[in-house]
Amino acid sequence: MSKKSIVLLAAALFLVAATASFARGAAGGPQELPDKIIIGSLEPLTGAHAVFGTEAKLGTEIAVRHINESGGIKSMGGIPLELVVEDCGENADTAKLGAESIISKHRPVAIVGLYISRLTVAASEVTEREKVILMVDALVDSVTAMGRQYLFRPGPKAGQHGVSAIEFSVEAAKKNNVPLQKVAILNEDSAFGRSNTNGAVQAALDNGLTIVYQREYPYDIADASSLIADIAAAKPDLVVHCPYFMDAIIFANTFKEAGKIPKFIAGMGACGYTDPDSIDALGASSDYYANTYSYNPAKDTPQNKKFIQDFIAEKGHIPTEAGGMDYYTTWVLKEALELSGEMFPDDPLNPDNIRAAFLKLDLTSGPAVDTFPGSRITFTETGDNPHARAVILQVLDGEPKAVWPSDAAETEAVYPRPDSTY
Repeated sequence: MSKKSIVLLAAALFLVAATASFARGAAGGPQELPDKIIIGSLEPLTGAHAVFGTEAKLGTEIAVRHINESGGIKSMGGIPLELVVEDCGENADTAKLGAESIISKHRPVAIVGLYISRLTVAASEVTEREKVILMVDALVDSVTAMGRQYLFRPGPKAGQHGVSAIEFSVEAAKKNNVPLQKVAILNEDSAFGRSNTNGAVQAALDNGLTIVYQREYPYDIADASSLIADIAAAKPDLVVHCPYFMDAIIFANTFKEAGKIPKFIAGMGACGYTDPDSIDALGASSDYYANTYSYNPAKDTPQNKKFIQDFIAEKGHIPTEAGGMDYYTTWVLKEALELSGEMFPDDPLNPDNIRAAFLKLDLTSGPAVDTFPGSRITFTETGDNPHARAVILQVLDGEPKAVWPSDAAETEAVYPRPDSTY
């Protein structure tokens, strides 16, 4: 055989081998695992919603640290997680840009965050197109009704928050022999506010309550005096309110200044009234306000105590809802990666395999459940957890305390408000 023939034969054999290797990879053959698994945190770190986004990011950072300290993703040989962070800004355009940026620069296998529902909807267009798992901490019900295949939400929907506010109030009123028949329901004017109100309205009707006042107002309201006068004129036994942040402070101050304080004011949606920043802003006026939460800082487990200790060391106060949600959400992601490693050892980081692992998850113990406001985490085809529920926090002596449901409470609720004027 001539030298030229030998060269041609070697080239042909190399081409055959390379083609066979490519075919094995394309057909799902064993894939080489990376030295680290990159996940992203995409939150509003600047602008009007940074008060939520910065705490959410910290929750994810602490979870990644705890996961790596516990041995990383053990089903993949202990590969550690690496967190990359991007600001999603405060509108739909910046959220899309943030998603595109974090994916193009880092190609994470999953992204945790966004918190604000309209930002989540916008960013999910990008993550869906790029087949990147999106673990959301947004509450609006419709977030999981868009047909997204790679989006999952462990926590409760906004509608469930509205239901919880009513059910807690009905139970507390009955327990304390307080008449409860007439309810006023109001919300700021966003999909978030409406979703909470939809749940509250349905729960009020289901419990035989009469809605004597219902109103939606601009989220950037500067003067709530006319609304509070209208509420007082309707004489409700209960006010159920979905604020954001600054509007909750305005309402609380106006209730006090007007001297028109109802028997009880139950917040819904976890924004305002019971978070550390609201308590600081309101001072003693924050007492007796309640709100729903997608995280229970009073859950008595070693894992939750460890998280709270580390969060306080960083921020100086207990985790807010955003921080708590992103902590247990990151642990849920960890469990899905573990299961994908077990189910698909040849290609565990394939997004379709990770999605399949999410749909097979059934968590009843472990760090995710130990910090989750419930006892079970599974996912439907839409990406929702049917076992999710909200808890109620009430400010007592300047501190937020879990008061409902009873199996998750650290103290009794004060109901009705002792400072009520009608």
